[in-house]
Order: sequence, then structure tokens, then C-alpha cells
Amino acid sequence: MAATLAIDGELSIYRAAELKPVLLQALAKADAGLEIDLSAVAEFDTAGLQLLMLAKQQAAARQRELHLVNHSPPVLEVFELLNVAAFFGDPLIVAAPAAGGRHGS
Repeated sequence: MAATLAIDGELSIYRAAELKPVLLQALAKADAGLEIDLSAVAEFDTAGLQLLMLAKQQAAARQRELHLVNHSPPVLEVFELLNVAAFFGDPLIVAAPAAGGRHGS
């Protein structure tokens, strides 16, 4: 069973240096692969994207699976804008809206 790492708040230039060792360490410890839950990512930019790309490359180099799940709206926006979903090979899965919240109209 793959380990799960949930990232919340910013996945941006402001936290990239802080999150890089956390992400790489989680990958190193996850013998059966790693699943990164992006449902609580509130801000996402190209620095965050580069960090996820690095993790995907490191996983491939270690012959481990890495999957991104529950993409938050900010993550989806950047993935669609830059057309990078194919790089990760995971379906773009949107997290369910919070209880009591409405999605769309």
C-alpha cells in the first residue's frame, strides 16, 4: 500500500524550499510508492509545479510509483494552463467540495 503525503496551504515559491526535503524524504521512505494529496493546496505556482516534477523524476529514478490525487482548483488551473497533466500520468481528480458548500450553479 502506498504512503500518503497531504500538502496543505501554499505549494508555491514561498514554501518550495521548506517542502522539498519533506517531499523527498516521504518518497525515500515509501517503499510501495507515494500518493500526494493536493486537496488542501490553496495556492499553487510554477515553483510548486517544479517541486512536483522533481518528485516524479526522483520516483522514476528509484523505480517507485508516485501519484497525485484530489487536485485542488488552484492546482487544476496551473496544470490546465501549462498543459502538464500528461507528464504526471495521473487522472486529474478534483477534491469533493466541503460539506455544506455548493459547487457550480
